[in-house]
Amino acid sequence: MKVSRRQFSKIGMAGTSMALLPGCATKKTASFVGANEKVNLAFIGLGGRGESLSGSFRQIDDVNMVALCDVDMGSKWTAKTEAEFPGVPRFKDFRVMFDKMGNEIDAVVVCTPDHSHFPITMAAMALGKHVYCEKPLARTFNEIALMMAAAERHGVATQMGNYGHSGANYFQFKAWTEAGIIKDVTHVDAYMNKWRRWHPWGAVNAFRTGEKVPETMDWDVWLGTAEHHEFSKDLHYGNWRGWYDFGTGCFGDWGAHMLDTMQRFLNLGLPESLTAKTLEGQNNFIYPMASTINFQFPARGDMPAMDIDWYDGQENLPPLPEEWGGKELDRNTPGKFIYSKEHVFHGTAHEHPLQIIPYEKMRELLKQGALPRDFGKNSDHFENFILACKGQEETRTPFAVSGLLSQLLSLGCISQRLGGTLEFDRQANRFTNSRIANELLVGAPPRKGWEQYYSL
Repeated sequence: MKVSRRQFSKIGMAGTSMALLPGCATKKTASFVGANEKVNLAFIGLGGRGESLSGSFRQIDDVNMVALCDVDMGSKWTAKTEAEFPGVPRFKDFRVMFDKMGNEIDAVVVCTPDHSHFPITMAAMALGKHVYCEKPLARTFNEIALMMAAAERHGVATQMGNYGHSGANYFQFKAWTEAGIIKDVTHVDAYMNKWRRWHPWGAVNAFRTGEKVPETMDWDVWLGTAEHHEFSKDLHYGNWRGWYDFGTGCFGDWGAHMLDTMQRFLNLGLPESLTAKTLEGQNNFIYPMASTINFQFPARGDMPAMDIDWYDGQENLPPLPEEWGGKELDRNTPGKFIYSKEHVFHGTAHEHPLQIIPYEKMRELLKQGALPRDFGKNSDHFENFILACKGQEETRTPFAVSGLLSQLLSLGCISQRLGGTLEFDRQANRFTNSRIANELLVGAPPRKGWEQYYSL
């Protein structure tokens, strides 16, 4: 595999740019919105997931939508969201939006492809804007580290879009861990076996070329910091997720919704080794058709060493525990089996709570009153972010928390790309047995004209 990469020291912390954005000469610190005021929100990325997400924020009384931004504004892709916010100023370039309306914006929602989260979020934080960013935070380990540091430096409220982290699974996992119900976990099987967009592509040996850029599209801004590639429908309209250069595959997409509470409440941190146990259709351009990746974690305090096996691919199913009672696995429902010394837990994704299996065992524990059940009334993920912008709550998945999860996901993506066993130094944040893997922690040099986001 030919990989050309620039070392972290050359792009990471070489100094602070004095010209962060058009018309902006200095950084700004965060300010919080008054208790009786609305949060002026800018929304970046309107199609696909953005369509649903903008609707969720629109329902919050404390939100005032002041700007819409999408590189394909005026297309069928953005039409529904645009119609929901008549009269709100529209932009194709987030830099122009910040230049013209920066003083009117309190917070931004970033709902763009994975590769473009980084420059938008870094620019927003440098201007003192609170940021809700879809998951995962960024495509590379290094970009995530820079985002975590910037969030702390600028003092902004941050939230990643793994919305289940404000749901029943979050409060249950927290309470059950604190009560000693979830303890001594030694192994996890997590799986996502649904069809993925790139599965029909088969062997890919080059990027697609020769397609005309739609008249509504600003392709240069869509590419952002990424290396230049010609426009293709195999990239835009959601297909970007399957390409190494732009997305994080099935694991980056779904791992954020399934491993989040484990990563947080079992204090996983980062793995000390990763092994690609299965790679079907391994490719230099797109993610495998199926993969099984093993993550090894050392003992943490009074928690024993444990490992996670991740399974994706339509036929690449995990082994089923005896406690499952011979039932078949619903391959259209992602999930996980958590094995501890005392219990086996089964869960699905997002906000859905865990069950102890067999369920008869859980029913008996419920009868005994041994399982915490009342988690109180809590804000959802979107309201939690808005309340944090007003200084009234702390976000549940700030970059300090979601960054570690996103970095775990990025390491898994490197394993899917390279195969074999990779040894990782958790203190130095480096692989000890692969030069190429270390280069992939940083990723490709930013495209000319986009370098400044790495020093904000």
